[in-house]
Amino acid sequence: MSELTHLLGDPGVSFTAEDDFQALNDLFLERGWGDGLPIVPPNLRRVERMLEYCDRPWNQPIGLIPPRWGEATPWRLAANAVMAGCRPEYFPLVMLAIEAMCVEAFNLYGVQTTTHLCAPLLIVNGPVARELNINAGHNAFGPGRQSNSTIGRAIRLALVNIGGAVPGTGDMATFGSPAKFSYCIAENERASPWEPLHVERGFPADASTMTMVGAEAPHNVNDHESTTAEGILRTIAATSATPGTNDIAYSGEPVIAFSPEHAATVAAGGYSKADAKRYLWEHAWIPLGRFSEENIERRMRVKYPERLGNAGPDARVPVAQKPEDFLLVVVGGAGKHSAFIPTFGATRSVTLALRHHDGRFVGSVQELRRA
Repeated sequence: MSELTHLLGDPGVSFTAEDDFQALNDLFLERGWGDGLPIVPPNLRRVERMLEYCDRPWNQPIGLIPPRWGEATPWRLAANAVMAGCRPEYFPLVMLAIEAMCVEAFNLYGVQTTTHLCAPLLIVNGPVARELNINAGHNAFGPGRQSNSTIGRAIRLALVNIGGAVPGTGDMATFGSPAKFSYCIAENERASPWEPLHVERGFPADASTMTMVGAEAPHNVNDHESTTAEGILRTIAATSATPGTNDIAYSGEPVIAFSPEHAATVAAGGYSKADAKRYLWEHAWIPLGRFSEENIERRMRVKYPERLGNAGPDARVPVAQKPEDFLLVVVGGAGKHSAFIPTFGATRSVTLALRHHDGRFVGSVQELRRA
């Protein structure tokens, strides 16, 4: 028999089950404690090893996860991180991601329960991305790296097991997305011609941060022909200008993931990040007449009465409400592709930094390991 921590229980609460991998997985699937993939049984020894990288009280909630409003204690999160296959040194990022999502502006309740197909996108910046070998290059959004795959998966398992985002009850997504299994990347800072996301948001370059975005899966932008900044930006803007995105009707933050090659061309054309955002805002728009009559009357004129209340079919409807709403990162390896990532819209991204309990920034997760 194997002693297992109860995913929703208090520290020290456990139960016993047959010590057989398939039997344990069948039990967890039967009780709805998973994502459909095989899990690592969260026995006490594995959970306590995970908690070696936690410098806060194990039973003190980091946040409340809706729609169940379950207490996300380190103990419960550690059990889910074990299930996901995380290495113990990944655990500080799992806790930081949960803390960021529980910030009110992120609107985790909406992201969890909407019929939209959004999922939390984790963007890691700073030295911890290199320390933990988080993929920022080729296939960054795909499989192949334990850190990306299991950190993202731990977040999903916590949202289900602690927050109650069970498909069809707590999670009402019409058809969901593969991003709901795991959605974790690092920014390719070494290949970027611009300041990385966390520096843009006011953090020191040597800080390690997590940015959470309630986002759709990436939509590829293929441009192998443009040799100018304007050419690439024009292609990205046109790809982004679609009437069906949530960002149009809400104050969303559409993400543009530039490949290093596209970013280099845009920067060589004299464009800073702010310049690129301004160009996208000015060119990523849809004529009002491209929306259905029902959407025009029931949504666009109601949401933006001053701008669109009496506007004609040629009126411009921007993808983002202001230039600063675009979130630009550099991701990936060689290849002249970028990606447009719409968001849930009714959410704002949140960036938090790894800190020691005394408030100072942490340069390495080893600083958080208990003696």
